Amino acid sequence: MPAHQPLPTTTTIENLLDLDSLLSAEDRDLRTMVRGFGEQRLRPQIAEWFEAGQVPVRELAAEIGKLGLLGMHLQGYGCSGSTATAYGLVCQELEAVDSGLRSLVSVQGSLAMFAIHRWGSEEQRTRWLPGMAAGELIGCFGLTEPDFGSNPGGMRTTARRDGSDWILNGSKMWITNASVADVAIIWARSKEGVLGFAVPTSTPGFHATEMTRKLSLRASVTSEIHLDDVRVPEDARLPEAQGLKAPLSCLSEARFGIVFGAVGAARDCLQTTLDYVGTRAVFDRPLAGYQLTQAKIADMAVELGKAQLLALHLGRLKDEGRIRPEQVSVGKLNNVREAIKIARQCRTLLGANGITLEYPVLRHANNLESVLTYEGTSEVHQLVIGEALTGVGAFR
Repeated sequence: MPAHQPLPTTTTIENLLDLDSLLSAEDRDLRTMVRGFGEQRLRPQIAEWFEAGQVPVRELAAEIGKLGLLGMHLQGYGCSGSTATAYGLVCQELEAVDSGLRSLVSVQGSLAMFAIHRWGSEEQRTRWLPGMAAGELIGCFGLTEPDFGSNPGGMRTTARRDGSDWILNGSKMWITNASVADVAIIWARSKEGVLGFAVPTSTPGFHATEMTRKLSLRASVTSEIHLDDVRVPEDARLPEAQGLKAPLSCLSEARFGIVFGAVGAARDCLQTTLDYVGTRAVFDRPLAGYQLTQAKIADMAVELGKAQLLALHLGRLKDEGRIRPEQVSVGKLNNVREAIKIARQCRTLLGANGITLEYPVLRHANNLESVLTYEGTSEVHQLVIGEALTGVGAFR
């Protein structure tokens, strides 16, 4: 039976709520540029990278750097100083291809580069940031440890003074790009409190091993770091960083990108599903013509639109310098939770085809399982929001 051709429609996922009217012409042009890069350069190879569990990080970082997207929301040192909303839209378009690609940009710009930009010295900014913005140098962010994820305050990695130097010992786990990085931002406990260090990965005693056999974020390099008497000079210490406030501020930056990024993954799933149900015949009629199908699509489109509106609102708050950590938690909690629901629902509409790499939906769903957990689990964000509303901390 020939494939059914759906009736032409002027309503799309993106204009259902006329969300483009909330964006500036510059934002729309940037989104178009990044979407084009994703469609032409990334999407043709993403399934292969995911299946192989390998991604050309350095090659991609150089290309993304040329587009001005690495650390784009930072000022100076080769960074364009864009708005938070513009950065969010970039994250959205990259994650529409794959969460691992958004993670590459997020870890580079919102974790490693932001840590140096916000908490580092002028010498550290000058040394590292221009090369990182260009994608010539890769950074990673070493906070999470094998036994301490949601509770970074329990970290066991230590920093001990030895004359004018510092000696670092410990382990970090689930660190994106560590095994290909040039510089690692390492957080460690010392007598002075929690400190941060910009550690060249060529330093003796620094070892990073790629973690394999992942079922999620396969198009991303994930590594374990071991620090064995790593000696660094005083000028490697981030001078403005003391206490957990510093690394947590970096996490808040990265979470903001996820608020937008998750929308991209969900949008790609829903668009793929819309295209599929319009041409897939079931019992001699298009799958799109069944009431249950339309109910599912309508519900997903509504949740996607709400998530996009939330992301844009938080972007405006951040651009105005008024965003609070619990607001970022609202965005991360809601948008990732809804995105993974959409991905799973889309998989059911694609049937058996939904489990293959010919379609992106299960790849997105698998990736979102990691996004749901990293940069704060759903439970952690619930507690952040709960404490903000009640005034009572319930973490312990």
